[in-house]
Amino acid sequence: MADTGVVLTGIRKSFGSLDVIHGIDLSIDEGSFVVFVGPSGCGKSTLLRMIAGLEEVTDGEIEIKGRTVTDLDPSERGIAMVFQSYALYPHMSVRDNLAFGLKMAHTDSGEIEVRVKAASAILKIDHLLDRRPGQLSGGQRQRVAIGRAIVRKPEVFLFDEPLSNLDAELRVSMRIEIARLHRELGNTMIYVTHDQTEAMTLADKIVVLRDGRVEQAGTPREIYENPSNTFVAGFIGSPRMNLLNAEWRGAGKIGISGHSLQTPVSGKSLAPGGSVTLGVRPEHLRVASSDVDGILRASVEFSEYLGGTQYLYCQLADRQPVTVEHRSPAPIAPGAEIILAAAASDLRVFDERGARAL
Repeated sequence: MADTGVVLTGIRKSFGSLDVIHGIDLSIDEGSFVVFVGPSGCGKSTLLRMIAGLEEVTDGEIEIKGRTVTDLDPSERGIAMVFQSYALYPHMSVRDNLAFGLKMAHTDSGEIEVRVKAASAILKIDHLLDRRPGQLSGGQRQRVAIGRAIVRKPEVFLFDEPLSNLDAELRVSMRIEIARLHRELGNTMIYVTHDQTEAMTLADKIVVLRDGRVEQAGTPREIYENPSNTFVAGFIGSPRMNLLNAEWRGAGKIGISGHSLQTPVSGKSLAPGGSVTLGVRPEHLRVASSDVDGILRASVEFSEYLGGTQYLYCQLADRQPVTVEHRSPAPIAPGAEIILAAAASDLRVFDERGARAL
C-alpha cells in the first residue's frame, strides 16, 4: 500500500457567509501526480491555495507526510508552488532567480550553487543561466519558474494552471516536460487545471470538482469509462459523452427515439416507465450497414474532417443531438441518413438525479 503524501479531512472554506468549499475529504498517495479539474469557479485553485497555506482553512485538517500543517506558514509546510504567472524578477539573471529563495533562507552559497546546477540540468536551461527573463520565451520562463521550485527540494509540488499562458504547441511540449520531471523526481505533485486534456494526460488520479465539492476521484481511465454522474460524463472527454433522454423499460432495456436498446444495467433502483439518461461516447458509436445491425436512425447535420477522424454531428428522429466519431475512409456528407450501432457494454445509464445507475 502506498504511503500517504497529503490528506485533507473535512476541509471547508467560507468567505463571510459564502461557502465555497464544502467538507472535502481526500487522500493523495506519496509520489503520485494528482490533478484537480473542473469548470471556472469550482474551487480547485482555492483548495490548492489552502494546501499551500496561502488561504486559511475555515474548518478541517491538512496533513503532509503525516504532519498536521493546517496552521503552519507556507514556508514550514515542505511545499513549493508554481503559478500561472511566472513571477520572475526581471532585473535578475536566471541564475539569480533560481537562487533567490535559497539566499533569503540563508542557505550556504556552496549548497545554492549545487542546487541551481542540478535544477538547470534537469530542466535543460544550463545555457540560459546568465540571461534575464525578458530574453526568454514563454516556455523557457516557465522552466525557470519550475526550477525555482525544484531548488527548494520540497515534499510536494503544487501547480496552479502553469501552462495557461502558453500557446498550443508549447503547452504540449511542457506537458511532456512536467510528466518527465515527475518521473525523475518522484515527488508528490498536485496540479490544478480547467483543461481536461491536461488532466487526462498527466494524472495518476483525477479529482473532478464542481461548486466546491468532489464529484468523482479516480484514475483517468476510471473517470472516462465509468463516470459517476452526468456532470463528470459531460465534462471529461472531447467531444463530450452523448447524453440522451430515454425511458427505462426494465430488464436492462431502455427506449429512445422509437427504439429499444439492451444495456448491461440491472436497474434495480429504477422504476419502469421512468426517465433516464443514456450515455455513450462518440467513439463507441459506429455507422451500421442495415437496420439489423443498427440501433438508432440519425441524420447528419454537420461534419468535421480531421484527417484520420471525421466527427459527425447528427440528430435523432426525436431531434436529440448526437456526435459520432467516424474513422472509415469513406466520408459521410451533411444531409446523409445513417444508422448507428453500439455494443451494449459501452452504454451507460444515469437516473433522474444524474447519478450512474448500476
